[in-house]
Amino acid sequence: MTSPLFAEIREEILASGPIGLDRYMGLCLGHPVHGYYRTRDPLGARGDFVTAPEISQIFGELIGIWIAASWAAMGAPADLALVELGPGRGTLMQDALRALSRAAPGLRPALHLVETSPVLRAEQSSRLSGAAPTWHESIETLPQGPMLVIANEFFDALPVRQFQRAERGWFERLVGLSADGSALAFGLAAEPDTRIAASGPTGVLMTLPGAALDTVRGLARRVAANRGAVLAIDYGHVRPGFGDSLQAVRGHAFVPPLAAPGEADLTTHVDFTALGRAATGEGAILHGPVDQRDFLLALGLRERAERLGRDASPTQRDAITAAATRLTDPSRRGMGSLFKVMAFSDATLTALPGLPAAGH
Repeated sequence: MTSPLFAEIREEILASGPIGLDRYMGLCLGHPVHGYYRTRDPLGARGDFVTAPEISQIFGELIGIWIAASWAAMGAPADLALVELGPGRGTLMQDALRALSRAAPGLRPALHLVETSPVLRAEQSSRLSGAAPTWHESIETLPQGPMLVIANEFFDALPVRQFQRAERGWFERLVGLSADGSALAFGLAAEPDTRIAASGPTGVLMTLPGAALDTVRGLARRVAANRGAVLAIDYGHVRPGFGDSLQAVRGHAFVPPLAAPGEADLTTHVDFTALGRAATGEGAILHGPVDQRDFLLALGLRERAERLGRDASPTQRDAITAAATRLTDPSRRGMGSLFKVMAFSDATLTALPGLPAAGH
């Protein structure tokens, strides 16, 4: 099928030639008129996918506990900025603030949300009106000073570039047109990119998450200089490797990523090793990564589920148990193992809740 955005991308390719995957993802997700996140609420049963905060309130509540403990470890600064990147409907932050009010009643953080979608901003405004959030288009306008940043399923949607190994080197993977011009198709640049010195067998794909690395570097500089930490939760891997993790999801099912630009969510697996190197390169220290299961259990997921179940009906209790099990599923494709959790912080925060001791 085609889409309103297809015509614009087709015209750009006809005028200037094939485009990089980063340009394609940027248009599909962020086009001001036809971009996926600009035009809809993608979450929930009626949307295209479900995130952890929508599965169970416990997820956001445990993030609230993490915020309270991390704030205390920072020396309880009165001027804390609490930031969420890509806050979705505001569900995570709503649950986190509720838990935070009990765990740290003396904390009154200034809430800052980095969100480009007008549809989702309206949802966030409705859920978080009592917290008086300030919205930002990017991290560049976030305030200076102590901050804690939450990024749940944020980095996976940032644009990436891909390169394929051939006998003459690494060739960038591009998005062009099919032979008859009626559809989009993948191809390779005419000449290798001589800046890439990596080795690898012929035919493999390598993903370079440039936008994610730039974002991490910017945040790492801020927390290293001003105190604070960034908590990143996403599906991805901790061992660098080759392969194509680009995927498109629509209606809770995988679809071809070039089929209907702007109508499906596009993501790639997060390379936590690369993000960690970017953070430490700017003076931050690392905590983790660990599996989401280990992180949530360390923060008390099992105990919180049991407490909620005591006051619930049998049907509600079953739903609470099923949600907690889903969040911590240790199978290879389960959320408990597929999703990783990593933080980076200023050098004074040598310990953060739910994560291993800091490393450089």
